[in-house]
Amino acid sequence: MIRPAWTAAAALTLALGLGGCITLFPKETPAQLYRFDVSLPAAPAAAGGPISVRVGAVDFDAAASGDRILTVDGDQVAYVGGGRWESPASELFTESVWHAFNTAGGRARLVGPGPGKAEYRLIMEVSRFETRYLSGPTAAPTVVVHLHATLERQSDLGVVGEKEFDATAPASDNRVGPIVEAYTQATTQAVGDMVTWVNQPGG
Repeated sequence: MIRPAWTAAAALTLALGLGGCITLFPKETPAQLYRFDVSLPAAPAAAGGPISVRVGAVDFDAAASGDRILTVDGDQVAYVGGGRWESPASELFTESVWHAFNTAGGRARLVGPGPGKAEYRLIMEVSRFETRYLSGPTAAPTVVVHLHATLERQSDLGVVGEKEFDATAPASDNRVGPIVEAYTQATTQAVGDMVTWVNQPGG
């Protein structure tokens, strides 16, 4: 069971005059590595021909962008002890976006960095990617993902559309494994809804 030391974390933050997030767990404890991914069912054939979309760098919440799993309980912020992402969360999220578009098989064809041309550019901002304790630090938490996406034309940088995608997924238990499963569910929902939106005729 995860027991985030909220009181200790708050006291240490005040004592040292530190801002932001801290982690409290024995240094000798090896951290188990985890990952999340998104795999969508193939989308039905959409009206209109294929469109090429360049994916820009994801503007990711700084506190959650690294390899530590962010937890929030009210105004107390900490990281899960004993478990980390195998790569920074921002990188895993970007990989999940590419995988989701590829498996969905819709109109959009992603274009990576480089000289290749694209008709559109997809700009993403992830402002929430956290484990939220809504009923205290020992109860099963809920994973929250908030994604803002903007699709713009490359020819004139005109905005085709923009939309917010919110997803929540309750963990079945206050343990790292179920929490990671909730991240997979919430990320799949948010990214999947965005992929459907981009693949729609007209964006």
